[in-house]
Amino acid sequence: HKDAWRHAIDQLAKVVKPHKPTVLAGIESRGFLVAAPLALELGLGFVMLRKKGKLPGETIRYTYQLEYGTDTIEVQEGAVKPGDTVVILDDLLATGGTMAAAVHLLRLVKAKVAGCAFLIELNFLKGREKLDVPVAALMQYDS
Repeated sequence: HKDAWRHAIDQLAKVVKPHKPTVLAGIESRGFLVAAPLALELGLGFVMLRKKGKLPGETIRYTYQLEYGTDTIEVQEGAVKPGDTVVILDDLLATGGTMAAAVHLLRLVKAKVAGCAFLIELNFLKGREKLDVPVAALMQYDS
């Protein structure tokens, strides 16, 4: 629905712009759908944070614990410069594990993570509690 999508991008722009990001990062894969059009709207660059082995070239990776094992998230080397101010986007905040790993990964490359934003937050999973950056969600569900 084009009008709903336009409204979502407009609302995300309102919560992301005050952080003054120099680049937006999207988490694989639905985060790409949120971050890329928002980056275009705000006139910013966009980088992908992907699962291990899916990005070309040299990468920086971070392996993190899941409830049921481990996973690895990567960013292309040089895609985010030291000192860049980054806001990370994804479609959904559930347990917070992947977003916390994304924050850690970007800090490894010396970026300033100014915040994260989501279309939807599942409050009952308490994912926000794992994050030490400002969190914004357009919609929240309690159960």
